[in-house]
Amino acid sequence: MNQTKSPPEARPPFPPFTHETALAKIAAAENAWNTRDPQKVSLAYTPDCEWRNRDQFIHGRQEIQNFLSAKWAKEHDYRLRKHLWCFSGNRIAVTFEYEWHDQDGQWYRSHGNENWEFAPNGLMRRRVASINDQPIAASERKFYWQRDGETVVPTNQPPAKAA
Repeated sequence: MNQTKSPPEARPPFPPFTHETALAKIAAAENAWNTRDPQKVSLAYTPDCEWRNRDQFIHGRQEIQNFLSAKWAKEHDYRLRKHLWCFSGNRIAVTFEYEWHDQDGQWYRSHGNENWEFAPNGLMRRRVASINDQPIAASERKFYWQRDGETVVPTNQPPAKAA
C-alpha cells in the first residue's frame, strides 16, 4: 500500500480552505491553546511566524513560546472558545472569547478577533489579534470544563468542530 506522508513541518488541513477544513483548523487551534503548553502551541506556526497580539509584535517560535509562557503564568484557569468568522484561500478569521483569573482571583472574559494567514504546508505564518478584557464576577463565568490529559473536554457547551 502506498501511503502519502505529509512533508516535515506540515500541519493539515492545507490551504486553500473549505468551510469544513477551516472549522477543522479552528478546532485544532482551540484544542492546542486550551492545553496551555507553549511548546505544543508554537509548533502550529512557521519558524519565522509574525504575530501582533494586542500591542506586542512577536517573531518566530521562540518568542511565541516566551510570550505564551508569560501569558499563562498570569492568566490562571484559562479556557478559550474560537468561532469561524470567515475564510478565503489561505486565510481564516475567527472571533473568540476566553476566561481567566489573575493571582488575586479577579475573573476576566477576554473578547477578540484573529486574522490568520497560512503557508502552503498548513502552518500559520501570520497571526493578528485584537483583544479586550472585561472584568467579570466568578458567577458570570460561561466556560467550565475538565481537562483529560491533553484533551479539553467541555462540560457545558459543544467544542469547536468540523460541521
